Amino acid sequence: MAKVRIVAKKNGPYLLEVDGRVQTALCRCGHSNNKPYCDGSHARVGFQAEEKVAFEAEF
Repeated sequence: MAKVRIVAKKNGPYLLEVDGRVQTALCRCGHSNNKPYCDGSHARVGFQAEEKVAFEAEF
């Protein structure tokens, strides 16, 4: 079974993890020039948000 998690990083992107390994980073601030992927714009614009596990499941 694969463990899938989406973690909202503090002041950063959503990280899609499969079995504990990051597969991709998704934009959470809305300012990426490469949506839906994170390009680091959150740091430039001063995006602030708490860290939390947004989704977790085993398939």
